[in-house]
Order: sequence, then C-alpha cells, then structure tokens
Amino acid sequence: MKYTIASFFLFFFLLSCSSNDDPIVDPEPPIGPDGLVWSDEFDTNGSPSSDNWNYDIGNGEYGWGNNEEQFYTRSNATVEDGVLKITAKRETYRGFEYTSSRLKTQGRFSFTYGRVEVRAKLPEGRGTWPAIWMLGDNITSVGWPECGEIDIMEHKGNNPGVTSSAIHNNSGYGDTPYVYFLNRVNDVSTNFHTYGLNWTKDKIEFSVDDVVHYTYNPANKNANNWPFDKPQFIILNVAMGGSLGGNISDFFTKSNMEIDYVRVYKD
Repeated sequence: MKYTIASFFLFFFLLSCSSNDDPIVDPEPPIGPDGLVWSDEFDTNGSPSSDNWNYDIGNGEYGWGNNEEQFYTRSNATVEDGVLKITAKRETYRGFEYTSSRLKTQGRFSFTYGRVEVRAKLPEGRGTWPAIWMLGDNITSVGWPECGEIDIMEHKGNNPGVTSSAIHNNSGYGDTPYVYFLNRVNDVSTNFHTYGLNWTKDKIEFSVDDVVHYTYNPANKNANNWPFDKPQFIILNVAMGGSLGGNISDFFTKSNMEIDYVRVYKD
C-alpha cells in the first residue's frame, strides 16, 4: 500500500501500531472439502467479528507513513445486511477532518501460501484510497519492508476505475517497481468485483474476477526479493489523501468500501 514513502518512517509506524498484547495466532485451521480454511461472510449485523478482526486506531506516525489525513476508528466499520462497510467521512474528530477504519487479522489469523478472494465494491470520490493488502507476521521483529508486503488491490479516487497490485520487499519498496495498474474498469464503485491472490512457494498472482493481470516471480529467489515463505495477515482499509490518495475533493462527504466476503483457500 506504500508506493512513495520512506522505509524509515513506515518501519516505526508499523511497530507502533502492532500491539504486543495481540493474542497468539492459532495454527492454520484444517482444510475444508472445498479448500476453504478461513472466511468472513459478514452475516451478523453490528461490529465486525472480534474473533476475526482487530483495528489500527488513530493517524499513526506521519499519517501512517504516507501523510494520510484520516483518523482511524472502530466505529467506521459496521456490518449491515451481509456486507462489511468501511466508511470514510468528512467530520472533525480529534483534530482531523476525516475518519475511516482499518481492520486487520493480525493476531487472529495468518497463513503461508494459499488463494485469497475478496468481493468488494470500492468507494468513490477524489482523495479516497481503499486497499486490500497483507503484511508478514514478523513485522514486529524484522520491520518493513523485510517482512514483505502484498498489495492485492489499491484504488485512488483521483483515477477512478484503475486498480493496482504490488509487491514491496527489500529489493523494491516505497515507489516499488513491482507494480501493475489494471486497465480501467468503469464500475468498480457501482458493482462488486472479486479481487484475488494466488500465492505459492514459486509465485504470486493477482487477479480481478478470476482473470490474472500480474505475476511476481523472481528468477533467483533470495531473502531480499522473496520474504514470502512466512505467514502473512490481511488488512482492509480506506485512507484519505496522502501519497497515493492525492488531493481530496472539496465536495467529498462520505463513501464506503463494501465487502461481501473475505475467503482464504488452500489446495
């Protein structure tokens, strides 16, 4: 999620937002008949399940390392009628002009290798920056980017319809060269699409609606370009402004990222 930031700043912000009090992650659950090992279908109205999700709260260091303008809260994430809604809104709160939410499975669920599917409808409005992404469990011990980051989907409201997928590691981070921008899909904010990841010991494939658009597969894997042999956790958020979100519209009031489900499969 971090295309233009300094690794020094992000290292400290991620350490600050990762609590040592998080519960210990249980071993990965058994593989179901269809390969499903973990999911959230968001079937119960109210707050997202605390068994599956915890939160980053506040604005972090240097706007979460990206000069982002929102203050993250728990209350901006709700489940209604089978859909998780992460709402970014313009409101004055604790000295900030915008609020939103960032949910993560850190301390609840992580995995090594597998297939991820997230069916989502993206927010609209200049300055919105939704993301579906992952970080290595070992971020609290080795820092970023050594832990590895996998950006399944990012979208900026200033360039509607163009989503991106990316990799960050010691061989490419911040303004990473390992990024692909998908051709314009005009209905990302009006219809649901499935944003996918297929992660094996050999490669990482990114897809939208089951069509692969980018594959990361370094020829000579080493610690610098392939930290992706260890568990990672899932993050869902909507940022406002910042290095990728850009200028926020004067007319922006609020918008949602709606998520129908998050599913993780293994063969």
